[in-house]
Amino acid sequence: MFLAQNVGLMLAPLLVVLSEEFDVSVAVAGQLAAATFGAWAFSVISVGPISDSFGRRPVAVVGLTLLSASVIASSFAPSFMALLVLRIVTGLSGGMIPPNSMAAVADVLTPAKRAKAFGILMAVASMSSVVGVPLVAVMASIGGWRVPFLVIGSLLFPCAVLHWFWYPKIQRSGTQSFSFISRYKKMASIRLFRVALAANLVQRMAFYGTFSYLAAYLISRHGMGVGETAVPLAIVGIGVVVGSTMAGSIVAMRRRAQVMAACAMIGGLASFFLFSFDITSWGTVSVALVGITFISVGWPTFLAISTEISGGSQATAVGMLGASNQLGGVGGAALGGAFLALGGFSTVGFFCLGAILVSVLVLHFGMNNQKATD
Repeated sequence: MFLAQNVGLMLAPLLVVLSEEFDVSVAVAGQLAAATFGAWAFSVISVGPISDSFGRRPVAVVGLTLLSASVIASSFAPSFMALLVLRIVTGLSGGMIPPNSMAAVADVLTPAKRAKAFGILMAVASMSSVVGVPLVAVMASIGGWRVPFLVIGSLLFPCAVLHWFWYPKIQRSGTQSFSFISRYKKMASIRLFRVALAANLVQRMAFYGTFSYLAAYLISRHGMGVGETAVPLAIVGIGVVVGSTMAGSIVAMRRRAQVMAACAMIGGLASFFLFSFDITSWGTVSVALVGITFISVGWPTFLAISTEISGGSQATAVGMLGASNQLGGVGGAALGGAFLALGGFSTVGFFCLGAILVSVLVLHFGMNNQKATD
């Protein structure tokens, strides 16, 4: 989970370098992230029923092997289009990991323990923002942009080998027969789950819009080098860990919808402020830390809620929610890049705040006083 998350976020400190390497704008380079998230979304929504029907082990091994190969190959990409294609493959293989992993955890824990477990799991995965992404910036500043791809891809392959030995050979959460469409229909029929999908989608747009362009903002507006963004990105990444940890307590609250809406609103206002007002570089980092912390509360909270109501289709539920997460990444990276190209960084702030406002409305009208079976 840690390495898979890092693969998804590693482009953030590399956008300026990649734009120079392939002679494209930063906004165009940002579409590499959009392509990754789009492919990831397709994968996570497809792999859930396969994992639920045939077990966690084969999905884990195949996904990690393909992910390792695609990331290593990316280090040798000769052109922007070649890297774009490889990032699509990366998204397709990387998307197999999170829903399968979280469903494996849900298999062995009672519903009462899952919220805390998901909070811890997401906090550890989110350490990629604190450790992994800054290290990507350092490696790129020392050896060039290709080095991080080679290093991370090489670390993923041993994980695939370990999963082959450590995952149970037979691990099915449901029946042994393969059911695909019926699992989707079951989850789509639950109102609370539909609300969680919609709210999570727009919240992740704000998250990825903020995180994806923060390093570029620090480089463009405050004159930092790629390597110099490592420490700021590590500090902001702490917010992902803190926000994910907070989710374990929030999901058990009676008025969790209101608390999630309040947290999201604080995060959206912070994102708007950091891109829209001329403050010092470390003031920008501090505001970004606040924004990322509170926006990060929603994702693991929605995960815990989804596994509460999914029955024997836990990987399917996690996958569908993961698809909304990655589509949020597509929206955050692609629309954020479009707003950046049209009106500069300040419009990225308006975009993030607007996405949060939509999520607040969805939570207010869709989740309040709703039972899981509605």
